[in-house]
Amino acid sequence: MKARKRIVLGLAALLQAAAGTAAWAQPLQLPGAQPFNAPGTHQAAPPAAGAPAAPRQQSLPALKIAGEEAILGKTLHLNGHHGTAVFEKLGGGYGLKLNLDGYQAANLVEPCAVSFGDAPLPVTPLGKPAGLPRYRLEAPICPIVFDVLDGALLVTEPAAPCIVEAAQCRIDPRGLWGPDQGVVASQAKAIERARGAAERALRDGYRTLTAKANAVDQRTLAREQAGFSGEREMICRDFQREGQYGFCAARVTEARAAELRARLGLGTEPKQAAKPKPRPAAPKPAPLPLTPTQ
Repeated sequence: MKARKRIVLGLAALLQAAAGTAAWAQPLQLPGAQPFNAPGTHQAAPPAAGAPAAPRQQSLPALKIAGEEAILGKTLHLNGHHGTAVFEKLGGGYGLKLNLDGYQAANLVEPCAVSFGDAPLPVTPLGKPAGLPRYRLEAPICPIVFDVLDGALLVTEPAAPCIVEAAQCRIDPRGLWGPDQGVVASQAKAIERARGAAERALRDGYRTLTAKANAVDQRTLAREQAGFSGEREMICRDFQREGQYGFCAARVTEARAAELRARLGLGTEPKQAAKPKPRPAAPKPAPLPLTPTQ
């Protein structure tokens, strides 16, 4: 009996020693440290401090381009002081009342004038191929195509001056039609801000378009961008008081920035804010149970 008791005590001592050894075999874990992996599992390493974040998708700042309401009913002049153009509402569309100054076809130093009529002629919308509202004036004597800008029209067609046979007058409607000197002078500060915003939008659009283009298209874009300054100078050189106010340059730069946005597949209108979702109605409280009267 004593021998059997000694064997039982010895086994108990061995089991106690094994439990103590297993407890000491567990690694020390400090407060706040990552938990240890269970056997047979893997744990991803934590992100290294200072590692670069995933690149964000590049976005362009908003570009505000005015629509037809910016010129509706206003009297505009070629280069700010020649002829008159008035953009008017006609039923479900628009019309243009146009008078042009020119020179006699047989003697280019003798002035003449051509009226397209006392009533506005309907214009045909051509969409926004260059990011701006575009219209065609279907006038037999001189059909023209123009883009709508902020308080201005940019006439890009016809390709050459028109000869009006009935008046023997040579007219050229191409260029920027804008307000007269008095209106431009009253908007000097706004024009300066618009010119700066348009220049930034132009640089951003060119940079983004170049980054998405291949090597051949990048060279083409570089030539276009280099030639834009000269093209703008040609359009604006005769605009009244351009060196003082820069109205024409601001509008032509906006047109170029809008064109780059269109080539990127981006619109120029501000996005409509999403309508907030209606909140679900709060549940009505359950009626209190009636207490029986005594």
